[in-house]
Amino acid sequence: MKKLTSLVISSLLLFGAAACGNDTAKTSESAPNNPTVAPSETPNVQATQAAEKDAQSQTRRDQLNADIRAREQRNNEFNSGGATNRSEDSLASEVRSKLEANIPNGHLTVKSTKDGIVTVAGTVTNEQQLAKIAPLAKQIKGVNSVVVNAKVAKAKS
Repeated sequence: MKKLTSLVISSLLLFGAAACGNDTAKTSESAPNNPTVAPSETPNVQATQAAEKDAQSQTRRDQLNADIRAREQRNNEFNSGGATNRSEDSLASEVRSKLEANIPNGHLTVKSTKDGIVTVAGTVTNEQQLAKIAPLAKQIKGVNSVVVNAKVAKAKS
């Protein structure tokens, strides 16, 4: 019975991972699919304020931080606390979560390599948000360097 349960759970997880085969981690649906491409204009003020309220609510931050902690615990179990053998998707997802919680309404795409190089592209609403990208990404264990291809979007007229 235990073997059957393990087989069923493993099958569901494998199916779920295959179904989510997107290579990029995005902070919003309108973020570019490619880290070298960015939208040309910024969202309106109301959208930014609504996203900030949601992204910076205590409940959302708790959810994102719990997700990052769970990933770190899994990494510690499998790698004796080291950052070795971290999957590219895991790094990208953790960085995306960190950016989503701290950069409201950013339209960012995150990609990572096996070497721990994280590339972040897309747009943010101001220079302060742009300056926060690299330090936030470097807080994630396994990130060795950050390439920021993001830019401040032009305001809608």
